[in-house]
Amino acid sequence: FSCSNSPTISFITLLLCRASLVSCWAVAAPGHDPTSICRKARRLAGRQAELCQAEPELVAELARGARLGVRECQFQFRFRRWNCSSHSKAFGRILQQDIRETAFVFAITAAGASHAVTQACSMGELLQCGCQAPRGRAPPKPPGLPSLSGTPGPPGPGGSLDGNAAWEWGGCGDDVDFGDEKSRLFMDARHKRGRGDIRALVQLHNNEAGRLAVRSHTRTECKCHGLSGSCALRTCWQKLPPFREVGARLLERFHGASRVMGTNDGKALLPAGHTLKPPDRADLLYAADSPDFCSANRRTGSPGTRGRACNSSALDLSGCDLLCCGRGHRQESVQLEENCFCRFHWCCVVQCHRCRVRKELSLCL
Repeated sequence: FSCSNSPTISFITLLLCRASLVSCWAVAAPGHDPTSICRKARRLAGRQAELCQAEPELVAELARGARLGVRECQFQFRFRRWNCSSHSKAFGRILQQDIRETAFVFAITAAGASHAVTQACSMGELLQCGCQAPRGRAPPKPPGLPSLSGTPGPPGPGGSLDGNAAWEWGGCGDDVDFGDEKSRLFMDARHKRGRGDIRALVQLHNNEAGRLAVRSHTRTECKCHGLSGSCALRTCWQKLPPFREVGARLLERFHGASRVMGTNDGKALLPAGHTLKPPDRADLLYAADSPDFCSANRRTGSPGTRGRACNSSALDLSGCDLLCCGRGHRQESVQLEENCFCRFHWCCVVQCHRCRVRKELSLCL
């Protein structure tokens, strides 16, 4: 695989390369040499091209993050009429439109790139970065607290720490700032602000909204120290949120996405309606209505829902009535292979057999 103009490259690959370099990486095979992708991609220039050649290990993490974002998109959209499939020409055509679905794809891919690079820093897999320095100053020690190093605990993911315990910054905090910087460099480099390009403004905003979904939901994790587990002192650090949580938060933003239009000079975005509040930095933006995705349409890239598995008893998006767009569904008996008779072996392997099972599926007409 490469992003070249070779005739052996599939049409979908070329579409993805034109839409976004990182989206191109999203469909590259894991372990593929990132240096060759950088060398053959035609849109790289300046500092971006230099980093691509000089820091291939960073490019590998960005590519991993892009694939992470696409997989999360497929999970979050698994019951929707468009399910974020990247295995057809439809995905490339979707990326060329300024619709809600495109907003989510760009946001989750930018988030994936930031998340993957940040995680690689903490694991020591990148030489350019490491642990994040403590953020801000610790709060003052309340009256009556024993004189220990540190100060009363910061809030953690489950609420406030014990006010009688001292704490200090330590451990290896996740360097989200570095992950943000590299995600921004590669995801935003093609777009220039202030040139009257509404699509560029929308995509830049959605990229940043994706990174914000990672950065603004880091959590404080702590470890207790003291005799017999007394927790007289806690060491605390900043931790990335699970990426599934990032995807869920961006899905909420997808449901509440704001439609926008450009100002007269094309340098800013406005709500497409006089009664709507201006969107904030965390909101997803779109500029055009989505197709209904019910039927295959080459122009819009809609693959349609014919043949999709649905839930005949559900009333939500996965239900046959909604997913099949009222066309009805048929029952089909299929034979599948699943893991079965799984056993845990010390330490630490799970071994399973593969069993054939027959299932009844409902498929859209």
